[in-house]
Formats: sequence, C-alpha cells, structure tokens
Amino acid sequence: MSTDLKVLQVIPKLGYGGAETGCFDIAHYLPENGCESFIVTSGGELIKFINKEKVKLIKLPVHSKNPLIILFNTIALIFIIIFNNISIVHARSRAPAWSCFFATKVTRRKFVTTFHGTYNFKSKLKKFYNSVMVRSNLIIAGSNFIFSHIKENYSDYLNLKNKLLVIFRGINVDYFDSSTKIETEEKQLLKNWGIEENKKIILLPGRLTSWKGQELFLEAVNLVNIQLGYEAFYAVILGSEQGRDLFKKKLIRLVEQYRMTKQLKFISHCKDMALAYKVSNIVVSSSIEPEAFGRVAVEAQSMEKVIIASNIGGSNETIIDGKTGYLFKTGNPQSLCEKILKVLNLDETTLKTLGVEGRKNIISKFNVEKMCFSTYSEYKKLIN
Repeated sequence: MSTDLKVLQVIPKLGYGGAETGCFDIAHYLPENGCESFIVTSGGELIKFINKEKVKLIKLPVHSKNPLIILFNTIALIFIIIFNNISIVHARSRAPAWSCFFATKVTRRKFVTTFHGTYNFKSKLKKFYNSVMVRSNLIIAGSNFIFSHIKENYSDYLNLKNKLLVIFRGINVDYFDSSTKIETEEKQLLKNWGIEENKKIILLPGRLTSWKGQELFLEAVNLVNIQLGYEAFYAVILGSEQGRDLFKKKLIRLVEQYRMTKQLKFISHCKDMALAYKVSNIVVSSSIEPEAFGRVAVEAQSMEKVIIASNIGGSNETIIDGKTGYLFKTGNPQSLCEKILKVLNLDETTLKTLGVEGRKNIISKFNVEKMCFSTYSEYKKLIN
C-alpha cells in the first residue's frame, strides 16, 4: 500500500446523517486507492460497520463544545498526526474543527473542512465560532446553495490561499435501488408499521425537529383529507425525537386535533431506509429552513419514488421540478397539499417516467463514487 497520502477525518459522531455517511464512504474509498485512512470520533451507530482492517478508528470526545475538552482534543490530535505521519486532516463539524485547526497549525499539515449546513450566526461570537469552517486550506461546500452562503456571509474570513469549491454529496445508488428489494421484506415492514397492503403511503423521513417541517406536513395532510377523506392513504413520519419529547407531544396533539390517529404513523427508526422508500408512494421533504443538500430528495429519486420538497436550499439543485419530482412553496401547507393531490392523481405511466428520470438524475450527478473520487482528487492536489 502506498502511504504517501494519509487522511484523518474528524467528526463528532458517526450516525446515519449526511455528513456521517459521507465521512464513512470516503474513509473506505481511500484504502482502495492506496491511501491510509483514519477516523477520529466519539462514537455512533455506524462504527460497527467500519472495516477495522482498512480504516483506523480512534475515539476522542470530539462531540464536546467545552473549551477545555477542545484543548484536550487539540493536544491528542497533535500526537495522532505526528505519530501516524498524517498528511491531511479533514474536519466535518465546528467544535472538532477548532481542535483540527490548532493541531494542523502546530504540525504544519493540510487542513480541509466540509461546510455541511448554514449554521446559525445570530451573534458576532457565533459567527466567529462558525468561521473555523472557512479557515482551512480547502473548503468543500456540499451544494451551490452552501457555496453562495459561504461567499455571502463569511467573505471576511476567506483569503486567496483558501480554496472553496462544490463537491456534491453522493449516495450509494446500488443500495438505493428499488430492484434489490424483495416482496416478502416489503410485506414484513408494512406489518411492523401496522399498515395494510395495497394502501398508498406518504412518507416524511427526518429527525423530529421543528425546522424539518413536521407540523406543516400534518397541516397539509389534513387539507388533503378534507378533499379525499381519511381512508385514501397512510402518512408516515419516520425519524427519532432525539430527546425532543415536548415537540413529539406537540405533534401527537396535532394528529389528535386533526383526527388522524389511525391514519398517521410515527416510526422512530428503520434499519433499511431503502425499503422504507420502496413501500412508499410519495416521499416528502417539508423543511421550513434550507437544507444544505437534502439527502431525502436524492435517496427518494434514486429509489424511483416521487419526491415533493420545499423550494429552498439544496432541493432546488437536486430536483428537476416537474421532471424528477415537485417543489412546493416553502412554509405553505396549501401548496404542499396541492402537490400531493396532483401526484395522487397521476397515472402509472407518468409516475414511472418521473421515477426513471429521477434515478437517472441521481446516478449522473449525486452518486457516492463521484463524490469520493472528487474528494480524493482534491486531497492529492493539496499535497502535490
């Protein structure tokens, strides 16, 4: 194995989010191309899937925002970088990025960041805290939307030595492929969810948090019910509350208010997301704040499912409105209702065409191989 390129990625936790899966994918891509790969993280569900023979895993409390722990992590990273002769340190979140920033300054190694979100900056202090993500040698934006956001809001921290570019996130199009799922698995999932077969399903994936737009989704479903009744379809909100018990209770009260207790299902987790898409007829992304990329929209298209998403953020780039899915006016339940009704009334041929075009769109622009190759190419440019 060639050891010219040794990459250390640092991420708070290895969960199932977009930043985490991107880190995981690149970590396993690098050894296939003669490089050494390291991950520093505090834990997470994806750890058990890491190939320990290919990727070296080191645990540190890099999820913490405590200044003393950030200092501790900095010192630990300095030793890790020197001991393993790391070439590039790639940070994927702000708190660990500060540790990476100082550690790479001391060791004189290349520093890369991926700007995964818009990040709140209501105060100057918060904006300064966020600014570490643009203090690297290479800044990767996950979408053109994020690229513009950085240019507009962090120009004071950018200089000519910083390279800023867009590398679209990618997904595993082989995993998110409707042809790989078998009917018995679909039937079992529907049974687990308490949904009878041959019923239409509208799926809203995403953790339970107000900006993901679950309240707006419920309002839109209620408007659809006024026209079609409660028996036309099931609605599934798929995502964990992650400690937001009060918000979930608020959603449950709304479901009760709209008399949708039999129609609406709350599912906290699904170990096979591709299967969840497969059993659904419509997938919705109802975020009321911009998605940096919008992984749900990309995964749904890869599964040849009709996606309806709010017309802000990354969805504007990943969906070709009217060809691979539909965009609705953000924050407007009536607009979402109209799009749902439109899709429910489409004939099978049109639905099939939308699905095929959606998958073609994802394979050509947003597949994981393309993302990994582009990132790897930029790594090589940094050290050459």
